[in-house]
Amino acid sequence: MPTNILMPALSPTMEKGNLAKWLKKEGDTIKSGDVIAEIETDKATMEVEAVDEGTLAKIVVPEGSQDVAVNSVIAVLAGEGEDAKAAASSAASAPPPKAAAAPAKPEAKAETKPAPTAEARAPEPAKPAAAPAPAAVPAGNRIFASPLAKRLAKDAGIDVSRISGSGPHGRVIARDVADAKSGKGLKPAAPAAGTAAPAIAPALSDQQVRALFEDGSYEVVPHDNMRRTIAQRLTASMQTVPHFYLTIDCNIGKLLTAREEINAAAPKDKDGKPAYKLSVNDFVVKALAVALQRIPNANVSWTDAGMLKHKHSDVGVAVAMPGGLITPIIRQAELKSLSTISNEMKDFAVRARNRKLKPHEYQGGTTAVSNLGMYGIKDFTAVINPPHATILAVGTGEERAIVRNGKIEAAHIMSVTLSCDHRAVDGALGAELIGAFKALIENPVMMVV
Repeated sequence: MPTNILMPALSPTMEKGNLAKWLKKEGDTIKSGDVIAEIETDKATMEVEAVDEGTLAKIVVPEGSQDVAVNSVIAVLAGEGEDAKAAASSAASAPPPKAAAAPAKPEAKAETKPAPTAEARAPEPAKPAAAPAPAAVPAGNRIFASPLAKRLAKDAGIDVSRISGSGPHGRVIARDVADAKSGKGLKPAAPAAGTAAPAIAPALSDQQVRALFEDGSYEVVPHDNMRRTIAQRLTASMQTVPHFYLTIDCNIGKLLTAREEINAAAPKDKDGKPAYKLSVNDFVVKALAVALQRIPNANVSWTDAGMLKHKHSDVGVAVAMPGGLITPIIRQAELKSLSTISNEMKDFAVRARNRKLKPHEYQGGTTAVSNLGMYGIKDFTAVINPPHATILAVGTGEERAIVRNGKIEAAHIMSVTLSCDHRAVDGALGAELIGAFKALIENPVMMVV
């Protein structure tokens, strides 16, 4: 009997992916472990290996297809001794994949008063509507959740009605409860009885935005999965995480001297290439990791059930890439040497830009660093990426005038801003953390003590 090859879930949160490329063609013999296709997620391009053996009888989803649902049939495999043509003809029909979005045609000018499209059409006179399926539209306050999910939510102290369901028709399943414990997919708590929920102004629709610009004065560049995911997560962060910010200036004169001496002393291979070349950002990652160990109450993640207090400092570092950014993580950074951190980051940066990172290399972490100093930015604030409770925004190091012992002197100053989740890190605790970071970055020899 033919075997259906399904769209794999390459990360716990993946619901759809793009089938970038087939590495096998119809009629090819497939062995277990063969790489058969490349799948694009919102963050990376990953290779898919075959589990079963046989002949690739039919490719159901062509390469280049976008938004292919997880567990949908993408190809059919004929087993040993089976007729490939017969297997292909009996393949389960799959819904047609979503084609790459074509640029939308600009709306006509407002003064021509075109007929409204389906997206913005005024409501038509009421007509008798078919009754909705009970599972698709819950009646009243009924919450659709599996018995196991309800029990797990109760044990975790989480209101199951606040959990976004990923099961059929929005049903809450056990996986959703696990995500909710780490702050993912958790809806804001409902307002107390008798209190009106604050009104949120609706966002402008696509047509309302286009109507503000002259026809032909722009082009539409469709969003890819990465840009959509970044927008959704950062919007959710700003809406659900109470941010506050702490800024401090750091004198990095000693750091620059130490960096120059360390790089000059780096061993070289036979081609004269140094074993490492430290950047200021490598010192920043190390200093933040050690600071979190010195202020352990700030090395936390918020969950409704309780605070997750982390034993190690896993520091994410924002890396810009075409179409967005990604945050690979230096695990247990407090235990690693500056040269190890430097070489790991160089490897991550190359693979991130080629979308070759694996999910475990960019998911999780306890804090993050976002450095725009190379662009000449003096200071800025960064958005927290849950489940992190903090993120450090690093500006450029520059010569500034300072007063020392009553005299004006020049010094290399770098401004940093710590964004904190006020649910997990209070103002005084955040001040302790950024103070510990300042002490370390200004005296880098203390990082190795």
